[in-house]
Amino acid sequence: MAGTILVADDDQGIRTVLDQALSRANYTVRSTGNAATLYNWVLEGEGDLVLTDVVMPDENGLDLLPRLKKIRPELPIIVMSAQNTLLTAIKATERGAYDYLPKPFDLKEMLQVVERALSKPKKVRKSDVDEDEGDGKIPLIGRSPAMQEIYRVLARLMGTDLTVMITGESGTGKELVARALHEYGKRKNGPFVPINMAAIPKELIESELFGHEKGAFTGAESRAVGRFEQAQGGTLFLDEIGDMPLDAQTRLLRVLQQGEYTTVGGRTPIKTDVRIVAATNRDLRQFVRQGLFREDLFYRLNVVPLRLPPLRERTEDIPDLVRHFLALAQDEGLPVKSIDNEALEILKKHKWPGNVRELENLVQRLVALYSEEVIDAKVVATELQPVASTPSVDAIPDDESLGDAVERHIAKYFAAHPGSLPPTGLYERVIREVERPLITLSLDATNGNQIRTAELLGLNRNTLRKKIRELDIQVVRGVK
Repeated sequence: MAGTILVADDDQGIRTVLDQALSRANYTVRSTGNAATLYNWVLEGEGDLVLTDVVMPDENGLDLLPRLKKIRPELPIIVMSAQNTLLTAIKATERGAYDYLPKPFDLKEMLQVVERALSKPKKVRKSDVDEDEGDGKIPLIGRSPAMQEIYRVLARLMGTDLTVMITGESGTGKELVARALHEYGKRKNGPFVPINMAAIPKELIESELFGHEKGAFTGAESRAVGRFEQAQGGTLFLDEIGDMPLDAQTRLLRVLQQGEYTTVGGRTPIKTDVRIVAATNRDLRQFVRQGLFREDLFYRLNVVPLRLPPLRERTEDIPDLVRHFLALAQDEGLPVKSIDNEALEILKKHKWPGNVRELENLVQRLVALYSEEVIDAKVVATELQPVASTPSVDAIPDDESLGDAVERHIAKYFAAHPGSLPPTGLYERVIREVERPLITLSLDATNGNQIRTAELLGLNRNTLRKKIRELDIQVVRGVK
């Protein structure tokens, strides 16, 4: 497709390369090194497409974007930048850019974007941000090609309510991405409500998600608000979605299909208006094949899949991440430190099983424990030495008592409510969760004989029958 391309870049060398590549593709090219000339060309009706850098001597390309779109709203504009941050990609997209190309980019990719822009120019979308908005805190760090692709996808999602499924190993920053989608998206003025499925006992998940009415179960002395209601008008982040039990999956699917839900013990449907962002470090497709995750729910959640790369696939980002974590430590009142180049090279060669979270913990440890102002390679190598005697954080000791196991699970449950408390009636809900496996396994041990089970548990037979009904336990008589 023929057309005239207006190129604006302060770097003469880059302009020459772009001119040559575009000319070979049979485009007519006009190039300049300043924003004022570009603006005049557009004002005069020149060009079918603009390819502009962000940094120019007389004006920032992102600030020029709304002015160009105002006089030529149909004109596709592609933004180039060496300032490869998430916020640059977001601002370019929100201010009307057709696409964003982080430097350095492949010329073939650039030509493909140009061809798409000329064949199918995008409709104008009103900017969601103020032109004078400051950069603020950038939530994601990294300029590697892997992270650049993440930024481009995120920028395109900011103006939508599409459901996003974030996958990646533990410690890759899945919640940071979810928060970025919220804080820079159209629901930024609403609440961001996270819930970790792995930290909620399965018997409590429905009450956590949808709330419950007074008297819905023993101990429910007042109405409790669920996470869906808390997130109304905002974003609900379902972390570790692979740990959601099947019965709760069924109810979540119904909510996503119908756009409404009822509280536990309630009868009146409640309309829901939330954006769903889910995350997992599991292989949900494998879970679907094994019957552990509903296939229809998977496709409801996997509208836009977003894979976060592990740190070992983006080691070029380690210096930026280290500087970021050193600055955070300084903000917290810790001493000012730096890490020398040899130490950084050692960090780049490490496999990072704990990903970015492991790197952050290491930097905090280096700052707190070592007196040197410049951390050298010897110190870093010492800290990265494997300690064979250190057990895994997630390891469960073989001699763990029932009390210890319950304490561990309840501690995770409280940790899932940072800055707040769980819904009231916790005692009865936890007791019900312990009762169910106790009675179920006892019935299994007695082949479903309720008289023997009552004797084994030390309960009255009528009490046992009542609990079986309340807990909806299926009793199967059989011979082992």
